[in-house]
Amino acid sequence: MVERKVIPIAIAVLFFFIASSSFVHASDEADDAIFYESFDEDFDSRWIVSEKEEYNGVWKHSKSEGHDDFGLLVSEPARKYAIVKELDEPVILKDGSVVLQFETRLQNGLECGGAYIKYLQPQESGWKPKGFDNESPYSVMFGPDKCGATNKVHFIFRHKNPKTGKYVEHHLKFPPSVPSDKLSHVYTAILKPDNELRILVDGEEKKKANFLSEEDFEPSLIPSKTIPDPDDNKPEDWDERAKIPDPEAVKPEDWDEDAPMEIIDEEAEKPEGWLDDEPEEIDDPEATKPEDWDDEEDGEWEAPKIENPKCETAPGCGEWKRPTKRNPAYKGKWSAPFIDNPAYKGIWKPQEIPNPEYFELEKPDFEPIAAIGIEIWTMQDGILFDNVLIAKDDKIAESYRETTWKPKFNIEKEKQKAEEEAAAESEGIAGYQKKAFDLLYKIADIPFLSGQKDKIIEIIEKGEKQPNLTIGILASVVVVFVTIFFRLIFGGKKPSVLLQAKVEAKVEKKTNTERTETSQAGGENEDNKEKEETANAPRRRPKRDN
Repeated sequence: MVERKVIPIAIAVLFFFIASSSFVHASDEADDAIFYESFDEDFDSRWIVSEKEEYNGVWKHSKSEGHDDFGLLVSEPARKYAIVKELDEPVILKDGSVVLQFETRLQNGLECGGAYIKYLQPQESGWKPKGFDNESPYSVMFGPDKCGATNKVHFIFRHKNPKTGKYVEHHLKFPPSVPSDKLSHVYTAILKPDNELRILVDGEEKKKANFLSEEDFEPSLIPSKTIPDPDDNKPEDWDERAKIPDPEAVKPEDWDEDAPMEIIDEEAEKPEGWLDDEPEEIDDPEATKPEDWDDEEDGEWEAPKIENPKCETAPGCGEWKRPTKRNPAYKGKWSAPFIDNPAYKGIWKPQEIPNPEYFELEKPDFEPIAAIGIEIWTMQDGILFDNVLIAKDDKIAESYRETTWKPKFNIEKEKQKAEEEAAAESEGIAGYQKKAFDLLYKIADIPFLSGQKDKIIEIIEKGEKQPNLTIGILASVVVVFVTIFFRLIFGGKKPSVLLQAKVEAKVEKKTNTERTETSQAGGENEDNKEKEETANAPRRRPKRDN
């Protein structure tokens, strides 16, 4: 059973490390990309870490766990991080298709934190690389974010209102959720010239939206043509009540507001066999006063109470009282019935006026992307960013996914599968052993085995120390059970003699076999043996009287 668990894991791990050293990098295709960062080299000379005091998280150039591929690592939990890379030339988002893509691996999971990227506006908008922070203006924010009820792959774009000059953040409605595992994942946003947005996770489309649709973004890019007049006020005599109490209604004379909801059931009779003189609880007759009890310091000792066993078979104990029932005369507090309000005018709303911020356009007027920044606050470490790409063609992004992300993902997936299968097999074995020993303890509780109960318990506990003897122990006890049953019916040796001969002989035989196999295999390390015995310590059962 051990070999069946070890071999698949060994093969998977071997495949994991062999394949991880044979990735096809996308360097040959880098000329087709507007921007590409593989983090194969240290980032210090190319990326600028924010010098703002609150951003004290340490970025590291680190390998992805189990791979030879490097990435940008969030190294400490509960920190703020900020780092930026200026582009050689700004990327114009409104001239054609633009693809934004990057990989993240949440090596320690993600309970509360972000793993998104901000695509920043030119510095003329009011920011500096060494002062990069949460206020630095961006054009697009894209990537996973999870904390509490938040679990989504963000897509937010900032757009300038041509009428007011104000920037507004427009959030994608109903974005896809973040994968919950610890594998490498690739996130892709495709912005197309026909106003279409496509969000892909691991190359699979998860969301399609239109930048001009009010159904896809909150708030919508195009403001409404009219707005409620902020200077319009509801008239004082405006009545919004659709129903009112009938002013002419009068409480009936026979309406008793003081009648109780329940009354005593005078027709009820005491059940036959009711024990009037027996209390519901009695002192525990088996309880004894502790030897160290001091009446002067601890007060007079009183035995703990238990349920009176005489009441278990009786309909009840103690003083019998008639039960209550609902009062047929109960009506509660009287109130006038409601009628239609003759003065009702409906729900008041202010008048609509033209929206001074309304504008029309055929496509978003995106701000250029001049830099790529990662500015996050996370409670988890182990977040790895890799293979950041900006391209004009989604086929280029697909090619990068196939050569940089997919080989890693396949290896991680195979390794995860092998570990899950091994864990499931281990849990299955443990579950079988638990059920087997539970069955043995139940057999030990059978009344006609009471004379041998202590010996059976002792043998079972020996078996729990050596779980590999489960089948032998189970078979032995069942054989003894059947043999004793027939001996009691047809006569023969005493059960104790038979128990000693059958059970201990089979257990000893099985133990000797295991020792021989262990000896032939070269023996086990003593430290490992002690750990195994500790992990498989028996569940000591209290001996029960019959």
